[in-house]
Amino acid sequence: MSISAIKAAFENQIVVLPLDIIVPQRDAAKRYRYAEFYKQLAASLKHVGLIEPLVVYPRGPADYLLLDGHVRFEILKSMGVKDAKCLLSTDDEAYTYNRHVNHIPPIAQHFMLLEALKTGLTEERIAVALNISLEAIRTKRDMLNGICPEAVQILINKQVSPKVFSILRKMKPVRQIEAAEHMVAGGTYTVPFAQALLAVTKPEMLECHAVSSKSLEATSTAARSMLEGENESLLRDLKAVEESYGTDVLTLTVACGYLDRLLKNPKIERYLARNHADILQTVQAILSDRGIRAFVSPNGHR
Repeated sequence: MSISAIKAAFENQIVVLPLDIIVPQRDAAKRYRYAEFYKQLAASLKHVGLIEPLVVYPRGPADYLLLDGHVRFEILKSMGVKDAKCLLSTDDEAYTYNRHVNHIPPIAQHFMLLEALKTGLTEERIAVALNISLEAIRTKRDMLNGICPEAVQILINKQVSPKVFSILRKMKPVRQIEAAEHMVAGGTYTVPFAQALLAVTKPEMLECHAVSSKSLEATSTAARSMLEGENESLLRDLKAVEESYGTDVLTLTVACGYLDRLLKNPKIERYLARNHADILQTVQAILSDRGIRAFVSPNGHR
């Protein structure tokens, strides 16, 4: 297909439209107002403003169908905002764009935070804007301290748990690189896996402050064999998970779709909110993680 035959999905310019002429397809606020991401997004819109435009389709004069950004739309209205930046779609296809949006990896978030701090923003203001603790901001800021650049490059686009870096920091640079390569090869970036890699690391490959009497005991042949056996067992478990992953994801997707339809019933949602708020919040969190919502990560300001 030639490039000239490809139809643009959006207009080139962003326009500012009154919220009164935008017609949403659902009431997102009632469904998600108890979720943590809703509170974070509300805080972001209040202190930073709308970063990502709403996506609308022009159906006629003063009539725009809201395709994407329902949560942002409802929060803006509740804040008394009269108009907002919008991106005009050339098609009225209303599928959820965010199902195809990847969350920003933790390393990318770290660099974005450092850039924000360089511009003069304070840690306190960022914490308030994202509705997270100041300690969490500082943890993200210092996340890569003591991590060698080569290991960072290996993991830069991976969804690595931030706590993994505190474990890698106990290793010398060469071992950090090896550990990062093991994570990529195994396709897992969790804390238990990083701890297993740390456990089978030779004492000479650990930073001095990380070498304790407990780690020295692991240098004996028997202890090392035991740790290596545990590591092999962990890798076998990971392989078993990989084999059933497709079926599990399909089952989870069907279940999430059913729960999503249930919560569209106002009576069911009100009952859960009144009698089982914790269950409702958990279900909403699961649905949000599966992409059944109009939200990205806090850095996306969706």
